[in-house]
Parts: sequence; structure tokens; C-alpha cells
Amino acid sequence: MELANLTDADVLGSLRRAMKMLGIAVLVATPVLWAAAGWHNLVLFLVGALISATGIYEWQQLMRAVIARMDEARQQKPIGGVLLWFFLRLGLAIVLLYVSLKYLDGSIFALIAGLALALVALLVEAMRVLRP
Repeated sequence: MELANLTDADVLGSLRRAMKMLGIAVLVATPVLWAAAGWHNLVLFLVGALISATGIYEWQQLMRAVIARMDEARQQKPIGGVLLWFFLRLGLAIVLLYVSLKYLDGSIFALIAGLALALVALLVEAMRVLRP
């Protein structure tokens, strides 16, 4: 698919597939990480994965609101509420990161691995879209 032929539905589909890919990665990695590194590291990994998943979800919502604003034929969705939830989620993610690092005695690398899941899933989707 050429980048010039990329539609809004293609991008939203890619975000949806990235979310599914992230969920599958969490399901596969959870028992392995629990057995190999213990429950503290597993919880940090799951916190990172949760933040990753909500990040993809919020970008999806933000993109839908912007698309609706740009599309004259559709009913316009107020973007203020979407932006409010976007920034509330960002603040909640910061609090969740702080609390999990402060009170869980686990490796920061497990948290980073959970956070990186969204990046990997989005990179795979971008490569799939840009493939000739």
C-alpha cells in the first residue's frame, strides 16, 4: 500500500491491530515473566503494558475526533472531552509510574519492557503498511 493511498480507516485499523498485538504479547509474556522474574517484575511489566495500551486507545480516540472535525458530512464530535481524557490519562500514567516505582521492589527494565510494547506493535504495523 502506498502512503499516498492511506485512508483514515487504514490508520484506525492499524491502531486496532497494534492494540490486539499488544494484548497477545502480554498474554504470552505474563507466565514466562512470572516464572522467570517473580511477581514484582510481572506487576511492573503489566503497569507498563497498561499504560501502553491506554496510550494507543487514547490516540485512537483523538484521531477519531480530529477526523470527525475534518469530515464535513459526519456529525462533529466535541474535541474538548477527548482532549480532557487524553490529558487525564497522561496524568494518571505519571502517577501510576511513580507509585509503581516507589512501592514495588522490581526491576525498572520490566516496566520499560511493558512500555515498549506499544512502540514495537506500532512499528510492526507501520512496517506492514509501508511494505511495497
